[in-house]
Amino acid sequence: MQTVLVAGGAGFIGSHLCQRLLNDRYSVICVDNFITGEKRNISELLKNGNFELIEKDIINISKSDLPKADFIFNLASPASTNAKSPRSYMAFPIETLLVNSQGTHNLLEAARAGSSRFLYVSTSEVYGDPTVSPQREDYFGNVNPNGVRAVYDESKRFGEAITCAYNRKYGLDTRIVRIFNTYGPKMRADDGRVVSNFITQAINNKPLTIYGDGSQTRSFCFITDMIDGLISAMFNDSLKGEVVNIGNPDERKIAEIAELI
Repeated sequence: MQTVLVAGGAGFIGSHLCQRLLNDRYSVICVDNFITGEKRNISELLKNGNFELIEKDIINISKSDLPKADFIFNLASPASTNAKSPRSYMAFPIETLLVNSQGTHNLLEAARAGSSRFLYVSTSEVYGDPTVSPQREDYFGNVNPNGVRAVYDESKRFGEAITCAYNRKYGLDTRIVRIFNTYGPKMRADDGRVVSNFITQAINNKPLTIYGDGSQTRSFCFITDMIDGLISAMFNDSLKGEVVNIGNPDERKIAEIAELI
């Protein structure tokens, strides 16, 4: 049985990924310090004999702290874009910078020591305030390096850079995915995203907050489709060194989403 390490495995996407890997008959090691992840997301997984939890911060972890894994997914990072969320990257600016830089370096060293395949989970935020839409993987983006969002945008860009450097210098089998808006079970109600905001307001019989006239568009990828994409990106042998966007190309108006909810 092959072993997969998932950093950030107690988060929204990470916990779904752990469940899928267990279903696919992998042994799963979840590493999380619960700065934004939640134990309830993996409570059922802890009953599975093929699932192990290591409660550590990858910023301070060393390769000797980690069991050998055949594959390593790095999803460890605060991600909410709502500045008022107690678990947003704006609430943890230094931790966000370090987890995507030092933390990624630590996991890459573990991957090199164990000859593991490594997948870095990046974000559409690396495109910043894009001047082209939709964004192709070869678009360099339009990012403010010292704005309030830079702690996330720039740290993810650095995470991509060091992942590529390990591929080029050491021949490590790495691949990068940039994920777009994702929704589904286990989302945090306070994550500040459109779908969770609308649902939370609707449940509480409050008006749905739409900024502007609602004609602006977003694309939303359901969690099971996102997990399919992550699995394909990791286990496709031909994607070594590649960067892949994962999301939904079908954009919808915010007003349309509000009407649906």
